[in-house]
Formats: sequence, C-alpha cells, structure tokens
Amino acid sequence: MTRVPALMVLMGAVFIPSVPSTAMQEETAMEERALREDMGVVEEALRRHVHVLTVDIGERSVADLARHRRAALYIAQTLEAAGLRVREEPYGFHNATVANILAETGPENPSRRFLVGAHYDSLAGTVGADDNASAVAVLLETARLLHTADCGRRFGVTVQFAAFALEEPPAYGTRHMGSRVRARNAKRAGERIDGMICLEMVGYTCREPGCQSYPFPLGFMNYPATGDFIGIVGNRASRRLVKAMERAFKKNPALPVVTLTVPLNGWPIPSVRLSDHAPFWDAGYPAVMVTDSAFYRNPYYHTPDDVLETLDFPFMAQVVKSLVGFLCQESPVASRPF
Repeated sequence: MTRVPALMVLMGAVFIPSVPSTAMQEETAMEERALREDMGVVEEALRRHVHVLTVDIGERSVADLARHRRAALYIAQTLEAAGLRVREEPYGFHNATVANILAETGPENPSRRFLVGAHYDSLAGTVGADDNASAVAVLLETARLLHTADCGRRFGVTVQFAAFALEEPPAYGTRHMGSRVRARNAKRAGERIDGMICLEMVGYTCREPGCQSYPFPLGFMNYPATGDFIGIVGNRASRRLVKAMERAFKKNPALPVVTLTVPLNGWPIPSVRLSDHAPFWDAGYPAVMVTDSAFYRNPYYHTPDDVLETLDFPFMAQVVKSLVGFLCQESPVASRPF
C-alpha cells in the first residue's frame, strides 16, 4: 500500500423434496473438501509463498527489475501449477517492460465475473512482507482452493486473479500503476467486472487495546481498539458488494470483520484510496479493499522491518477461508444484482 501525507414455498399440505443426483453429490463433496482443507496446510502454503517473495527474492521494486521479474515468474508458475488459465498483461514503464499476471478460473462465458487483485512490488529498500507479499500469498492460495472447488463451473461465475506489477512509488498515482492499466484495459475492451476485490496488506495483527488507529473522523466512531479484524472498504457505488461480502465473511467466526462505505469515491478520507481498488472506483466498477488497515495498525509499514516474522499466518489463512467462502459458497448470491 502506498501512503501519501438460498425461498422455499410449500403449496397446500404436500411437499416433495428433490433428491440430488449422484453427480451433484460428488460435486458438492469435492467442493466441501476444498473449502474445509486443513487450515494448517493453508498456513504452511502461505508461509512458503511469503518466504519465496521476501527471503528468496527479497526486494521487488522497479529499482531491481531482475528480482521484480522473478516475483512475476513465481506468481505465474504457481497459478499455472494450480490449473488456472494464465497470461501476462505487459506494459511499458520508462525504458523497461513490466507485466500484470492474470489468471482465470470458471467458465469462459459466465453469468458473473469477479476480479481479485494484489500488487506484487515492494517499496525500494524493503522486502514488503505485509506490503504486499501477504496479499499475494492470500491471492495464490485463494486461487488454488477456488479452482479445486470448481465453484465457477457449477454457478456460472468466473474469477480473474490479477497480480499487479506496480503500485508503490514512483509508479503510485500515475498511469503506470498495474491496477490502473488493468482497469483502463478492461474499460476499453468492455470487460464485465461485477466486483473487484483488492487485497492490500492482510497479514499483520495487534491485540493490545489502543494498537489500532483510524483516519479522521473514524477514530471518533465505535470501531475496535485492537487490530485483530479484517477490514472491507467500499465506495457508495460498491455498497451492495460490501454487504454481500460482509454477510459471507461473518459466517467465519474465526475472523472478525469491520466494513466501511465511503462517499465521493473516498476523496473526503484520502487514505482509503491508497491502493489498487481506487482505479476501479474511478472507472465505474464496484470495488472493495480488503485490508489489515496498513499503517493504522502495522508499525513496520514501509520500513526494512516489514519482514516475514511479523506476520500472523493463522489470521491470513482465515482471510483465505472467508474469501473462498464468498467467491464459492456465496456464488449463488451473485445471481442477484448487488
């Protein structure tokens, strides 16, 4: 993250329940296995992804394009190994070429389309464990579990996972931001995006009262004083998406969720615009940011101390579980307009 300053109606007295086919039973069992995977397995996978990104690779800024490209390759290979359809979305940045990594699961002609995105670059001089390797790791595990569950084919929902090349300075706020490129290309091509979910710093928790702060004027409202929740932030045009995600996330009691809907595309509270959802707001797409609240919680934000050892991997695993719950279990909800 970049900082700047299912209606049942009974007719009469007779009700004949439907009997699911063997194929449907098999599909449901496959889905449940995927969604109930041992959280320990998920945690270990998350830790492995973050280790590769922050230790094996390290800094992933445009100041070190070789490492930046290694991160892109790792993401693409991981998504391909999970069985998703993967492609690059290259674009120029000064004298270099960078690329968003795009991967899809679900039918090619769906009834609904979602986009889940996270930037994979880090600020120069940092390895960016929370910002934003945590989100990339959650994106990779969510993609793997969702594709294994095969919910898209069952419910006619396609999810595109987008790892954005650039978000941090000096690209922040310019046409070179990976999310701005993706939103601009989607708009020009007339792509359908029924909801964009931006993952921005999702790995840090704090549990001492007072460790969680908020931008003005939210600090005067009844928000938690501890940082053990995940936040979902949307603009007014995205409020139905926010509510749908809130309902789904609340089915997971292991992960508290706090939501916020802001007016005027977030401009009255500038800090809520500081990530990859904002270009989608500006392009007219429903979009939310899923976040641990960044520098309002994490004291290591944008410092060399933002390292793997500071992350809460059980918390991150619950974020994966809630995301898959929304994208898979809540897919029938998507047949209704947000």
